Amino acid sequence: MTVQKIRKNDTVIVIAGNDKGKTGVVQSVDSGRIVVQGINVKNKSIRPNPQTGEKGGHRSVERSIDISNVALYDTQSKEKVRVAVKTLDDGSRVRVNKKTGKTIDGEAK
Repeated sequence: MTVQKIRKNDTVIVIAGNDKGKTGVVQSVDSGRIVVQGINVKNKSIRPNPQTGEKGGHRSVERSIDISNVALYDTQSKEKVRVAVKTLDDGSRVRVNKKTGKTIDGEAK
């Protein structure tokens, strides 16, 4: 099983695109594209639906961005993190900060 380098609820920094330099929390990861809170926000027009009581208008929606345009962000050291995958003695695989060698998450998936 592969270990994803960026997962849901990780803090990331955008390294390319219109929102370069902004940070946010990952809301979802799906096949190479991720949705980050407050990043790539677009306006969407909504038609009124009287059956559900929904009013029409414009809503702000976060759109997905490519996973290659973000990097994991360390909130303590305030810098982006390069991620490696390390196999432990018991056979589980964990994410590791390449610079410091510390594990990013305690549990393996």
